[in-house]
Amino acid sequence: MKKEPAGKADVLQGTLILLVLRTLNALGPLHGYGIARRIEQISEELLQLNQGTLYPALLRMEQEGWIASEWGASEKNRKAKFYSITASGRRQLARETEDWRRMASTIDRFLGAIPDNLAKDVS
Repeated sequence: MKKEPAGKADVLQGTLILLVLRTLNALGPLHGYGIARRIEQISEELLQLNQGTLYPALLRMEQEGWIASEWGASEKNRKAKFYSITASGRRQLARETEDWRRMASTIDRFLGAIPDNLAKDVS
C-alpha cells in the first residue's frame, strides 16, 4: 500500500465539484488528468486526486448537465476525453462557491469563538 507523504490530504468531501467546475471555468476544456494536475498544482500538491475519486465525480457532473465531454487528442497525441463546463455548470459553480464561502465563514467564526488558551487538549 502506498503511503502518502506527511501533510498531503485527499480532497475534502463536498469540495470536488467546486474545484472541478472552477478549474474548467478558468481554463476551458481539459482531460481528467489535466483537471487533477491543475487542482494539485494550485493546492501546492497538498490536495491529491485519484482516479477512483475524480472519474465517478466527472460522470455524475456530466449526468447532471454541469459539464459536457468529447473525445480528442491529448498533448501526447493519445485519445482522451475532454471536459468543459456548461451554462448549467456555471450556475452550479456560483451556488457551490456561495455555499463554500458561507461554510468557511461559519467555521472561521467557530474557530475564533473559543480562545486557544481555553480549548481543552483532546489529544
